[in-house]
Amino acid sequence: MAGKLYLVPTPIGNLKDITLRALEVLQSVDIIAAEDTRQSLKLLNHFNIRKTLTSYHQHNEQGKSENIIDQIKEGKNVAIISDAGTPGISDPGSVIVLKCIEQNIKFEVLPGATAITTALVYSGFDTTKFIFRGFLPRENKERKPIIDDLINRSETLIMYEAPHRLLNTLEFLYENIGNRKISMCRELTKLYEEIIRLTLEEAIEYYRNNSPRGEYVLVIEGKSKEDIDKDERAKWDTLSIEEHILKYINEGISKKDAMKKVAKDRDMSKSEIYKYSLNI
Repeated sequence: MAGKLYLVPTPIGNLKDITLRALEVLQSVDIIAAEDTRQSLKLLNHFNIRKTLTSYHQHNEQGKSENIIDQIKEGKNVAIISDAGTPGISDPGSVIVLKCIEQNIKFEVLPGATAITTALVYSGFDTTKFIFRGFLPRENKERKPIIDDLINRSETLIMYEAPHRLLNTLEFLYENIGNRKISMCRELTKLYEEIIRLTLEEAIEYYRNNSPRGEYVLVIEGKSKEDIDKDERAKWDTLSIEEHILKYINEGISKKDAMKKVAKDRDMSKSEIYKYSLNI
């Protein structure tokens, strides 16, 4: 009889945040696959959990997933944990989940700590819709297309960043999305947890004078509806109203519908647009 895979969240800082269910699973499984066995051993020792440990990280995830699945098929129960938070969220885990689905292997994902939602609520920004991007790539040529895709989104943006890259990332964001509000969440749930709410410009100035320390979650306010509408209207500044109407007609839209679209694009009344359509 085959065993089962468990993806078990671990605390992001404060060890008291581990759940009773997580402890129960870690006590019951045969093997624990850990992102960093030395780091995980501290957690397991704290809760007096003695289990066989094996490494499972981004550099061996592909091959190790098959090995773990083979052991599950042999009847072993295996738990996957990351250094902190939920496996599969900017940490190893998603590869083996896909393989389990493909091979019809039973797995269970436990709920638990994640820095994303903690930082989002701390920020005070819109929590009804958000986009999580994890760590941005190091090179501008790789992260520029990502941020270009996000620049006009109204959703709250959430990213992770390491202290040695923080200032460079803040400067990159300021240059590409403007002076948005940002919540800097540092060392969440730990002794020196710190939440600073600033604009990007203020954040750059702050960290030029104060060395970043610890891991950061950056929560950035989405683009306002007013700014989105303003930028949308600005796209038509190079066209006259007559040219704007003709643009839609040439795309196969009826003159009546073209006038409606132009009125909406320019935030004008249909009667105003009608005057410009008389000679078309």
